[in-house]
Amino acid sequence: MTKGRIHSLESMGTVDGPGLRFVVFLQGCPMRCAYCHNPDTWTVNAGTLMEPAEIIEQVEHNRSFYSNGGITVTGGEPLLQVDFLIDLFTLAKERGIHTCIDTSGITYRPGSTTYIQKLDKLMELTDLVMLDIKHIDPEKHLELTGQPNDGILAFVQYLSDKDIPMLIRHVVVQGITDDEKYLYRLGEFIAPFKNLKVLDILPYHTMGTVKYEKLGMEYKLKDVPAMSKETAVELKKIVIKGIRDKRKELGLIQ
Repeated sequence: MTKGRIHSLESMGTVDGPGLRFVVFLQGCPMRCAYCHNPDTWTVNAGTLMEPAEIIEQVEHNRSFYSNGGITVTGGEPLLQVDFLIDLFTLAKERGIHTCIDTSGITYRPGSTTYIQKLDKLMELTDLVMLDIKHIDPEKHLELTGQPNDGILAFVQYLSDKDIPMLIRHVVVQGITDDEKYLYRLGEFIAPFKNLKVLDILPYHTMGTVKYEKLGMEYKLKDVPAMSKETAVELKKIVIKGIRDKRKELGLIQ
């Protein structure tokens, strides 16, 4: 089986999918999000090499805790290690363990037959995808993350075609991702997808600044204040309005 490059493991994750989760943080990410709170996961050829069976053994050790949860792979960008995920999730499904991928979708390459074949196989083993859409606007997405968003948006359609349950996450940052125009457009974009189960609009926090200091890295948003949960709730209403208006336009709701 393929070994994975593991950044760290968390045995009691509560915000990484339904129920209590065993969370596997994978090493490596092509994104350079300005608000990333795990910059130590960026480097690809780092981390600890682990066999899928080693991880499943740890999950099984505390299996009773995960009866309403399961295993979540995050990062970094977990889809950089598709072969490892296939092996890990194969073992998980053999044991009836719920599987979840927390991804940015940045690795999606619709033109690569080999990649799509592997991804198809992985999706057969995946119960839930938590997808972070950093910004709906192509130029602003590039500015925020250093990467284009066309493949990410195409990945949303792919998940819909595969009928994979999808949770959309969007972090709202003052002056960067809180523009009402783009929030409404985000709602319009995700409106047609019937596999959309949950929408999370998350308030930006500053907890990652300490890590940047320890790593001797410059934090681009050091002067940007954290956003309150109350403000995030109000901004979520704009996304929901975009969803509803678009669904009415498409005749999906009255």
